[in-house]
Amino acid sequence: MNSFEQLFFLKDIPMILFFFIIYAFFGWLLENSYNFITKRRFFKPNFFLGPFKPMYGFAPLLLVFFIKPETNWVVVIFLCFFIPTFVEYVSGALLEKFFHQKWWDYSDLPLQIHGHICLSFSLCWIALSLICIHFIHPGIVFLYGFVSSAWGLVWPIVSIYLLVEFILAIKKHSFQSQLVEKHTKPIQ
Repeated sequence: MNSFEQLFFLKDIPMILFFFIIYAFFGWLLENSYNFITKRRFFKPNFFLGPFKPMYGFAPLLLVFFIKPETNWVVVIFLCFFIPTFVEYVSGALLEKFFHQKWWDYSDLPLQIHGHICLSFSLCWIALSLICIHFIHPGIVFLYGFVSSAWGLVWPIVSIYLLVEFILAIKKHSFQSQLVEKHTKPIQ
């Protein structure tokens, strides 16, 4: 059975959600810490209302499902570069297309594409991804084994919370983008 077949087994949904929520929270901490270091403000604007950055949930999930212990190290490095960069680009492009906002902008940095991705941050993704798959993820797997019984009871509530969070975020940012469009349209 390959990774994709395992990923879509119903029995694995609670575990996948656990990993997603942990990584999305870590992403929120990482981005806000970076913002604090660079701008002296901890809170950075977020798509979600709560402390979660979904792209940081998706990228590690993809990494741990594509990278196996027997994966060649060159392939590992490539995937650690490509997967987070791809997730970041798609996230940025979709957010800008649907909500007419940029939550980050690399336009001033060299070797960037549409301000959504740039080489310097993609190289950072390699290091962060390697740390994640070799050090952080094994700890999270251990933690899941420790709390899986209790998580089995609460994961449906967490799923509903994330769905509501997603819907509220869409409503909030759709309303904000409509306001921006109204104020920027020429008077006819």
